[in-house]
Amino acid sequence: MNLFEDRIHPVTEESISFPVPEKVPTPWFSTAGEIPTTLHYYNGAMIDTIETTAKAYPDTAAYNFFGNKVSFRTFIDQIHQAARALRAQGVGVGDRVTICMPNTPQAVILFYAINRIGAVSNMIHPLSGEEEIVRYINDSHSVLCLTLRQFYPKFAKIRSRVQDCRLIVCDIPDGLSGVKKLLYPLIRKDAAPLPKDPWILLWKDFIRSGKNYKGAYIHHGKGSDTASILYSGGTTGTTKGILLSNLNFNALALQTGTAGNCITPGNTCLSIMPIFHGFGLGVCINTMLYWGITAILVPQFDPKSYCKLLAKYKPNYIAGVPTLFEALLRMEDAQHLDMSQLKGIFSGGDSLSVELKNKVDAFLKAHGSTEQVREGYGTTECVTACCLTPRFTHRDGSIGIPFPDTYFKICIPSTQDTAPCGTLGEICISGPSVMQGYMDHPRETAQTLQLHESDGQVWLHTGDLGTMDEDGFVYFKQRLKRMIVTSGYNVYPSQVENVIDAHESVLMSTVIGVKDDYKMQRVKAFVVLKPGIEGTDALRQELLQHCAQRLPRYALPKDMEFRSDLPKTLVGKVAFTVLEKEEEAKAQNA
Repeated sequence: MNLFEDRIHPVTEESISFPVPEKVPTPWFSTAGEIPTTLHYYNGAMIDTIETTAKAYPDTAAYNFFGNKVSFRTFIDQIHQAARALRAQGVGVGDRVTICMPNTPQAVILFYAINRIGAVSNMIHPLSGEEEIVRYINDSHSVLCLTLRQFYPKFAKIRSRVQDCRLIVCDIPDGLSGVKKLLYPLIRKDAAPLPKDPWILLWKDFIRSGKNYKGAYIHHGKGSDTASILYSGGTTGTTKGILLSNLNFNALALQTGTAGNCITPGNTCLSIMPIFHGFGLGVCINTMLYWGITAILVPQFDPKSYCKLLAKYKPNYIAGVPTLFEALLRMEDAQHLDMSQLKGIFSGGDSLSVELKNKVDAFLKAHGSTEQVREGYGTTECVTACCLTPRFTHRDGSIGIPFPDTYFKICIPSTQDTAPCGTLGEICISGPSVMQGYMDHPRETAQTLQLHESDGQVWLHTGDLGTMDEDGFVYFKQRLKRMIVTSGYNVYPSQVENVIDAHESVLMSTVIGVKDDYKMQRVKAFVVLKPGIEGTDALRQELLQHCAQRLPRYALPKDMEFRSDLPKTLVGKVAFTVLEKEEEAKAQNA
């Protein structure tokens, strides 16, 4: 056990441990001695662990935002100010509050303030389409929503449809101080003025409202309390809210730090992965703060600026999707980087090819690092990561070994039967970070979280195919569910198809992922128009604009091809695999 964990988050009566499921193979690392196989998890509110860390390291920076470093002591004060403000606005235990933000101090502060009062954060992508935002807010019954001023026009259009949810609007300068706070409005002039409207509450006024609040606001939550809602398509492709508990986050933080085997309090992490994504929220924010590590908040990421960020901040830990590391290799500025300060380099969100891993490892070595890039695997249904490549070893093509107290079982698809060692099957996961379920989707929850009679454990059926070798190394192969992964984001074809098909000119559509050298995959749509309608460039632009109003930016089709018909299977379904093969052939002949 890491001594820091013992000292900062001691085992108490509020701590719980997880038993080893019966009839589950014991992986090689259980006797290795380096990584413990059983841990004790704090069974209370997520914010309690952050406050405990703050007491141990009050002067360490909790976050760094454009050079504005805020200590853990001040950070906790900010959280309590926001918590009082939430109560002043009438938010109570169990209420939902939407955070529609990039990585900014306000987003992080409010995330923990919501937890402090026993409410539930609802994390959504700020580039979500208008229709998505309406659904996310209304389905979660959110009473407040935090967003940036530049996104206000989108909310203004949907105001009449989210009447029960008041809007808090903040600006980037709200998270700055000193000269930078004064200069930012002069540098960035993209913030439109807001109308005088009681529906809108400015961040500064929101915080001010809490200063006069004298009532109780601290809620001592339990591990089983729902802490946050993240969104994913699960195994069906229909976007659903995933209910995650305090214990889920507490377990992930302790497991990640322990399995990472490279944690040092006071170090820094470049937190590029977005806060509305499990990877960004669970690992790059909560896990880092849990262990006393400074989160360097990056609200808007451009791969071209990556080298500048690395050179400026010299972070000890970096995490990203494979495309991020591929971009790094292709940048001329990267040749001058000193990477010797790195202690942890983590890749997730998509498969890291053996070729790319070898290239990144060679790059790291050439630039002074003794570390390797470590691939992780996970799903939003278990917050994010639950499997990681060991620090000083790896096996080609493997996504690593399960976290302590997290167990993998490879099942014969569509069954609960364990597949023989080395045989391809569905990856199933059991452990303390597994979700509570899908919000308002009991049937799909039951399909995904299954009680196995063979061992009496509840297993998360991921919909991913893989294998496990006799030493416990897991190998991801492909997805059972039809899904596109572009720059680490999951895009579900049915989601895009439903939007396209809703256009009055469209008869039907099919969406596939096409190989892309940078994004891994890009979204391409094949569209069949209604009889008598001509597929013009003007109509293509109209359809793309139709999509832009209803889908997040990362899910927008990059190509749209009109077809008179689409290939079909013997049972009449669209044979999207035929379209995929056609695109592969085009790429090879290009």
